[in-house]
Amino acid sequence: MHNAPLTLGSNLDDFDDFYDMLSDSHNGLDESQSKMLSAQLILLLANHIGDLAVLRQAFALARINVERTLPR
Repeated sequence: MHNAPLTLGSNLDDFDDFYDMLSDSHNGLDESQSKMLSAQLILLLANHIGDLAVLRQAFALARINVERTLPR
């Protein structure tokens, strides 16, 4: 366990390539399959990160960001 803070600054060599890869991975999938793919990616990447403190920060921030964008 690293206990490092969540990296929030730009950390990808090529964000456009990453976005294309993410988008392409969902092509041709129905909504259910797309949700399953997203869940699989989360589990694989969470296992790779392996630090629950960092994952807690990521989940909390993602939740805050979603709640800010949803109409009430």
